[in-house]
Amino acid sequence: MTIRWAIAGPGAQATVMAEEFAHAGDGIELMAVGARPEDHGEAFAERFGLRLMDYDKLFAAEDVDVVYLATPHAFHTDLALRAIEAGKALVVEKSFTTTLTDTQRIIDAARECDVFCMEAMWTRFLPAYDTLRRLMSDGVLGEVRSVQGDLTAHRDFDDRNRLFNAAMGGGAMLDLGVYCLHMATDLLGLPERLAVTGGTMPNGVDGEAGMLLGYPNGRFATLGISFKTYGPGRMAVMGTEAWVDIPPRFHRMDKLVLYRPGTEAQQIDCPRVGLGYSYELRHVSECLRLGLTESPLMPLTETLEVQKLMQQALESLRN
Repeated sequence: MTIRWAIAGPGAQATVMAEEFAHAGDGIELMAVGARPEDHGEAFAERFGLRLMDYDKLFAAEDVDVVYLATPHAFHTDLALRAIEAGKALVVEKSFTTTLTDTQRIIDAARECDVFCMEAMWTRFLPAYDTLRRLMSDGVLGEVRSVQGDLTAHRDFDDRNRLFNAAMGGGAMLDLGVYCLHMATDLLGLPERLAVTGGTMPNGVDGEAGMLLGYPNGRFATLGISFKTYGPGRMAVMGTEAWVDIPPRFHRMDKLVLYRPGTEAQQIDCPRVGLGYSYELRHVSECLRLGLTESPLMPLTETLEVQKLMQQALESLRN
């Protein structure tokens, strides 16, 4: 059964995704791109040999099974609700939306309409992440008690750039924090407490933050994000028997380094094809073949909980 995809929004992330379909394997095909007239989608459609349609026609297209929503955060809610109403399965680029309320609206609509919907947290499907899960489930790390890491992307401030435009969902939290928080919540669960410190850009958009997540029985995560500094972008997963270093940049992981007491560090290579987004395409396609409406690896409940944490963190930074 071939799963037929379309991309909504012909921007930079859409280009990355379109190129990754070459690595997705048999039974996965990119058919079309949706765009507004002002988006100038003609060049994108011609480059990848796709049909160009407006969004309503895209969502109504009978030969499209699933839409990858690649527009900026601020446009996700309206387009996602329209796609769901039309019965289209949906993968929504992270961050899912700019507000907790909008995230809840999309999740409620998808569940009410019995339509597949997932946040595009592509890191979750990489081979290295599969290996990390096996190390944990096999007990190699013992009890995982701490996750510590950072993700930085130095940017010169420009209030014309989407990343610094609050109305467009700009800011370090929605762009970078979403990766760190998803890693912590997947490996440790939902925290009982969240403490945040940080700073803003000249126009008030969040530019950097340090987060301390507190869990039952003393477990914790420390996470740092920034548009203002250069940094490694690494993550450490620490257990009672061993710990794993995920070298930079952790959200693109292709290797792990396992440290066990009394032994030399063990590098575990986990090569990926292309940039790695194709594993997400394969996972979603398989979910649709199985008739699932949510991903077992990236459930909507977790998307909602991470959106809550991001909103809480942003409110702390603004006070």
